Amino acid sequence: MAETPRLRSWLWPLLAMLCAIGMWTYIDRVLISHQMADAASHDRPRGNLSDLYPRWIGARELLLRGRDPYGQEVTREIQAGYYGRALDLSRPYDPRDQAGFAYPVYVVFTLAPTVRLSFRIVQRWFFWLLVILTSASTLFWLRLLQWPAPPWIKISLLALTLGGLGVVQGLKLQQMSLLVAGLIAIAIMLLVADYPVAAGILLAVATIKPQLMVLLLLWLALWTVADWRRRYRLAISFLATMALLLAASEWYLPHWIPRFWQAVREYQQYTGARSVLDSLIGTPWSWMLEAVALAAMLGACYRERGQGANTSAFAFTISLVLATTVLLVPISAPYNHVLLIPALLLLAKERRTIWQSNPVIRVLFLITAGLIFWPWLSSVVLAGLSFVLPAQTVERAWAIPSWTLTQVPVGVAALMLVHYYQRNFTGPSGWGHSGSEDTR
Repeated sequence: MAETPRLRSWLWPLLAMLCAIGMWTYIDRVLISHQMADAASHDRPRGNLSDLYPRWIGARELLLRGRDPYGQEVTREIQAGYYGRALDLSRPYDPRDQAGFAYPVYVVFTLAPTVRLSFRIVQRWFFWLLVILTSASTLFWLRLLQWPAPPWIKISLLALTLGGLGVVQGLKLQQMSLLVAGLIAIAIMLLVADYPVAAGILLAVATIKPQLMVLLLLWLALWTVADWRRRYRLAISFLATMALLLAASEWYLPHWIPRFWQAVREYQQYTGARSVLDSLIGTPWSWMLEAVALAAMLGACYRERGQGANTSAFAFTISLVLATTVLLVPISAPYNHVLLIPALLLLAKERRTIWQSNPVIRVLFLITAGLIFWPWLSSVVLAGLSFVLPAQTVERAWAIPSWTLTQVPVGVAALMLVHYYQRNFTGPSGWGHSGSEDTR
């Protein structure tokens, strides 16, 4: 029996690293290989395909040349680098995504130090920034969740995080969602450590992707108002920073807000962006389920609004809000799954409590676990087969690891909500009695 902990301490990190290596190998040898072959056969352009590039070009053109980043001329310049040439709508196989600058103007201020550098250098630095930020965020969430995990668990979780399909996609694309997720994690840690002014500043900067921040800001506003005397500094610093960002944006590009909203509407049209539930079951049934999920989340937020930032209840609510955000945000992109990390860590921490609940929750837990682990298992198999079978044969199965990606946010959000209400209404003590109380 003494050998079991020692065996476990190296076996789980090895398995986690195998999953991560398998995922990266699958991406490079199967998925990207398939995409390149498909693009070549249809004369579809492929440039740097970095999601950072449109933002960087927009920042460079606005700050150095005073050009409108939302304009058609800048958009065509973006396409020339992002795709390798400007898109031609008369070509049937050209991408529909116009790769326009569909961000608030103040995103340029975060990129200002880079606009005089070569994009290749910026791309490389940004990749490693996202790796470090995502890794640190995972450790921050572990601390916030008050999970004193041993080193072998932390190593395993870090490997699985950096080897998750959504995170790998985000790193490959240099997606700003990973930056926003990192800023959120740091902001919440600062809030817990009683630095609300710094937390408010970072939360304001994180609104460069406003769709990922709406529910979190709604929860923090409710939480702040519940104890305004002690929590007002968070709201004041956030609002002051937002006012500064908006004023500076207006100075550099007058009347930019209508152009931004027009760019957002065009983005939704040419990408066909839809929420997770829209993609799964379609409207109007998806709207009904989204309303139920939103109401259940808001109910939990209202019940926990009085809890201190250093309590388990606050950590759970943050995790729930971010998981619900992935479910409701109007684009079902795998890289947004980085916001599921705190919920996944919490569910892993609470796995024994969940398993000892009623059979319905146990079944939901098993289904959700299967959905989560499927991309790793299938990518490891495909990665291995890519070394022994012809490339064309393996590439036919390129989509298999993504089969469960749309269902994962549904399972995670549902499990979080069911676990919350089951624990609060049938358990001996609710979330409000776990963790330390607010003593500030």
